[in-house]
Amino acid sequence: MSLPSVPFWFLRHGETDYNAAGLSQGALDISLNATGRAQAQAAGPLLAGQGITAIISSPMVRTRETTAIINEFLNLPVSFEAGLREVVFGGMEGKPLQPWFPEWMEGRFTPEGAETFAEVTIRARIAMRRVLAQPGPVLVVAHGGIFRALRDLMGLTKEGLTPNAVPLHCEPTENGWEIRTP
Repeated sequence: MSLPSVPFWFLRHGETDYNAAGLSQGALDISLNATGRAQAQAAGPLLAGQGITAIISSPMVRTRETTAIINEFLNLPVSFEAGLREVVFGGMEGKPLQPWFPEWMEGRFTPEGAETFAEVTIRARIAMRRVLAQPGPVLVVAHGGIFRALRDLMGLTKEGLTPNAVPLHCEPTENGWEIRTP
């Protein structure tokens, strides 16, 4: 499984109170906190002038809020892609990410009522095929779990947190995918 070889921008939503506390959000529809709104405001000027043609966002509240703030600087068409919503973590939502999260990523543990990492990766691949079929480059506003799946699809490590509201340019090269900040 892989992504289409098309460059795109990725932005994880701004911080929420759950992010700040190290708690799993998953399908819980949590709003940005004041820090998250400020992070999105700071990301807007970094994305302006990058040639982005459209914003495709997860439909969750935290990504919708981030998208609205970013789009004050970009003034672009926005669409929402259900396949980009955050991972459903079932019984672990609202609980600390450690110690279970690394085992979930490796497929050794799935919380009750949760999606497996493999299921999320398939969902992200299908959604990104639709997203990257659009004229681009597009800006994808989504979640940390989704970007872990995308990194895996790009042949990169899925380890490590994706920073909140830091623009990431994802570009296929002859030697594989490269991710850089503006």
